[in-house]
Amino acid sequence: MTATTVDLLAELIRFDTTSRHSNLKLIAWVQDYLSRFGLSCRLTYNEDGSKANLFCRIGREDLAMIVLSGHSDVVPVDGQDWTYPPFELTDGDDGRLYGRGSADMKGFIACVLAKVPDFVELAKSDSLKQAIGIALSYDEEVGCLGAGRLIEDLVSQGARVAGCLVGEPTSMKPVIAHKGIAHYRCRIRGRAAHSSLTPLGVNAIEYAAKLITHIRKLADAEASFGHRQPLYDVPFTTMQTGLITGGVACNIVPADCEFMFECRWLPGDDPQRLVASVTDYAASLLVEMRAVADEAAIDIERVVHSPAFEAEPDSDISRYVSCLCHCEGRGVAYTTEAGLFSEAGMPCVVLGPGSIEQAHRPDEFIEIAQLQACHDWLGLLTNNLIK
Repeated sequence: MTATTVDLLAELIRFDTTSRHSNLKLIAWVQDYLSRFGLSCRLTYNEDGSKANLFCRIGREDLAMIVLSGHSDVVPVDGQDWTYPPFELTDGDDGRLYGRGSADMKGFIACVLAKVPDFVELAKSDSLKQAIGIALSYDEEVGCLGAGRLIEDLVSQGARVAGCLVGEPTSMKPVIAHKGIAHYRCRIRGRAAHSSLTPLGVNAIEYAAKLITHIRKLADAEASFGHRQPLYDVPFTTMQTGLITGGVACNIVPADCEFMFECRWLPGDDPQRLVASVTDYAASLLVEMRAVADEAAIDIERVVHSPAFEAEPDSDISRYVSCLCHCEGRGVAYTTEAGLFSEAGMPCVVLGPGSIEQAHRPDEFIEIAQLQACHDWLGLLTNNLIK
């Protein structure tokens, strides 16, 4: 690995691409970097134009592509106790490079960008039997929101994708399956009353608590009796409640409560069966609520959906990974954009430098040895793409 990889990572870390912010400055910087090698990029934007995906093709238009995919956004650092400045790459003199996104997943992006000169030279000499695509997405951390538009654009252009390598941090060990994830918002409307007259009100928080308890019972049933898949670190479908707000004062029966719950399901499972149970129970609670207040309501809305993923063992990308990695693939409980690519008919494997255990934590780091391993692995992959 040359110093170029570390230099590129330092540039990427300097952009605060926390999901609540725009990523356009980082995208413009990458676009400029690629233009130095005579490459052009396609950008696809979110609704208000504040964020963009980037796609760049290297190689002849008639060739099927191997896509190297990463997300540009990072999670917040708010409330975390950092020893190092989060948006500067710091060499800790311990074999680690510290900074937000170093592992998740700007380290992979830096490795890919460092290989661009080699990719371009092979393309110029017409030595590639498969083209190489570079894909950067926005808003992966808040529900894989950007990748869908990038994929839609590839499909509309008739692009042939032979395989996709999603470079999430896996310690350079292949992930061949992961769970799907969906987030749901539940809004409960009751009736306010003075707390001395509780029978005249409908307590939205208490009815939310009943629903949350039901969700927990569903989760416990899955853990005890649900389908299990030993490939995964958490081998069953899970549910949990992550956020709740409601009420205005202790002496007022709360009229409103809102909470968010999630489901993470195994490939082949149907999360709708669990959500349907929540919806049916909510309907029974609503009968109780409306016996006191006609205006009572319970609304459940899906706000995030990212599908589960299983690799296709006979695909080009699976064969390359199997040839180059000397370990068994595994399944994980976290979710990546591989589910969306796979759902669109683009075979995937998840493989990248750094550890998922460092993702989202204060003093996030990537080991220099992991960057070296990724750099070397991409070199071996490139050799497999040569005629």
